[in-house]
Amino acid sequence: MTEYETVIGLECHAQLLTETKLFCGCRARFGAPPNTNICPVCIGLPGALPVLNGRAVELAARMAFAVGCRVNETSIFARKNYFYPDLPKGYQISQYDRPLAEDGEVYIRLDDANKRIRIERIHMEEDAGKLLHDGFTGSSTKSGVDLNRSGVPLIEIVSHPDLSSPEEATQYAQAVKEILEYTEVSDADMEKGNFRCDGNVSVRRVGTSELGTKVELKNINSFRFLARALAYEVERQIAACESGERIVQETRLYDPDADRTVSMRSKEDAHDYRYFPEPDLPPLGLEPTWLEEQKRKLPELPEARRARLQSDYDIPAYDAKVLTSSRARADYFEAAAKRSKNGKATSNWMMSELLRKLKESGMAIEKLPVTPEAFGELIELVERGTLSGKMGKDVFEKMFSSGDGPAAIVEREGLGQISDSAAIEELVRTVIANNPEQVAELKVGKDKVIGWMVGQIMKASRGQANPQLARETLVRLLEES
Repeated sequence: MTEYETVIGLECHAQLLTETKLFCGCRARFGAPPNTNICPVCIGLPGALPVLNGRAVELAARMAFAVGCRVNETSIFARKNYFYPDLPKGYQISQYDRPLAEDGEVYIRLDDANKRIRIERIHMEEDAGKLLHDGFTGSSTKSGVDLNRSGVPLIEIVSHPDLSSPEEATQYAQAVKEILEYTEVSDADMEKGNFRCDGNVSVRRVGTSELGTKVELKNINSFRFLARALAYEVERQIAACESGERIVQETRLYDPDADRTVSMRSKEDAHDYRYFPEPDLPPLGLEPTWLEEQKRKLPELPEARRARLQSDYDIPAYDAKVLTSSRARADYFEAAAKRSKNGKATSNWMMSELLRKLKESGMAIEKLPVTPEAFGELIELVERGTLSGKMGKDVFEKMFSSGDGPAAIVEREGLGQISDSAAIEELVRTVIANNPEQVAELKVGKDKVIGWMVGQIMKASRGQANPQLARETLVRLLEES
């Protein structure tokens, strides 16, 4: 495999976060019963005319500016003609030779260096419907068509073939998804099909400049499947080259159960779609002042936020990357850190306790019953010494299950770290008196027993004794005896 190099370009399709579809007033949200969010426009009835959704244009331009594209003042919608059961008009309204935006870039991190991935274009288009193969009466012998998605607004983000491995491609797709979420252009929910990737894959011998035959992998909706599909396809093409087999330009689907790609259809060229300008829509003209306004509205983007969190809160680069992997997670961290007044401690608690709990529960951070302010208050209690670290973890579990704040739980259950010297000394003297054998071992130099003794003190205090003070008091009393 070292004799070959991989060439990958990605086409990322993102559903824009609008209330209605691209060319009609039907709702564009996921989850409605089949064929309930439809009208004559989005199901292609004769005589129905499209009207462009202005909010969709605004969101598409925002994403284009976020990745450094040039947004064209004039772009043209075109008809992409093909026949498939989920395409009611027999064509898809898209953009072809004059797209909304061109010439952008996204950076990915490789071996402590940034790699620039060029974006060729971003264009707007409507989604097709969806074929249903089960879940309805008669599905054992028939397939159904749900047209709720038909006409939903999409942008397609097309990269140049600058990606050299499945790992790079996956990292690039994750970076695009992050930017979509940060800019609130799309929720990029892959489970709902709101963010999907097509991969264009070819291989060539090292040292050659001519690209190999390109194979398209269609509609991959998870990063894990994207990496596996690309890896399989690279190996398949290399094996074909080694055996003298001709690689066919085609579209293939990834079968996750078999962990392999399978042929779907021969890959069409642009002329096969018979593109021509959409006669029912005028050219899209965007005023320079409007474009400048959209550019000014851009929020802080992921890379900039990572750098700022490292600087403002003194956290490591790895923590900053994890904590900014979604805008909601970064917002939670900053709100909690402001409440705790300790960014490093907040980062440590989020990286360990909070992310562990989210993983266990399968819960999104937006649905977390513990507010960032309550989480920050808990961290402050631990840092102040009101709670020990272990007690803080126990209180966090109770906060998660009840939704109550830490102060209420501490008061209700009589918790709180004992740091009073007299109270600690009384506990230590009791433990010394009750464990003469261990005290004797300590006096002959068996220092390992001291950890056991501290454990007995913590047990006697129901975990509330300040462990450092308990240890210091134990050592002092033993030296005095």
